Amino acid sequence: MYRLEVRYSGVPAVKGISFTVGRGETVGLIGPNGAGKSSTLQALMGAVRCTGDVRLGGADITGLPPETVIRRGLALVPEGRHIFGDLSVRNNLRLGLVGRRDRAGSAEDLEAVLELFPVLREFADRAAGLLSGGQQQQLAIGRALLARPDVLMLDEPSLGLSPTAVDTVFEALEAVRAQGTAVLVVEQRAEFTIAFADRTYVLHDGEITLELTPEAADDEALLTKAYFGS
Repeated sequence: MYRLEVRYSGVPAVKGISFTVGRGETVGLIGPNGAGKSSTLQALMGAVRCTGDVRLGGADITGLPPETVIRRGLALVPEGRHIFGDLSVRNNLRLGLVGRRDRAGSAEDLEAVLELFPVLREFADRAAGLLSGGQQQQLAIGRALLARPDVLMLDEPSLGLSPTAVDTVFEALEAVRAQGTAVLVVEQRAEFTIAFADRTYVLHDGEITLELTPEAADDEALLTKAYFGS
């Protein structure tokens, strides 16, 4: 992604940022509210208009509609999860198959998701709206994985979850990374994200101001500077 820009009614929200996410890498985006993190993910998905050069596997996907972007290999777990509460867990998962480039291997991928998140197998016939927040987040991630993405993006996956549920979600993301899927995660939990990701970019006012490695997770002064600029 190079020189990505997003504007709302002419007001810049993302100001020409550039970064890459390689196969099997996890990249974090952190920063205060309004920094442009979610706008970046929405632009990559084609959900908001943008300019710049967005490439996936060398192919230009800038400005393509979301359904096309998904089929090209990019999936987003949005903030708030956006599951269908009246549908069963099983049927929510099946919706992830709609975005696949190839239906071959669907059954095997479904089994892999159920292995990754055993609670989804346990509650497969339960209405998704009856799940806990952490279980719903696992469902949202599992549904996205069934599209077999090359890059999995997550917007605030820990929001509203208990510490135990957060650990479960990020252990699963570690397994996803180990399988070669690239992960791009937007998070408010700065220290946690920096420690987890291969590298983390700090956004302020729509611009990247710092690039941090896991070694910076324990540097309190640097984290303060990253968020507050002092």
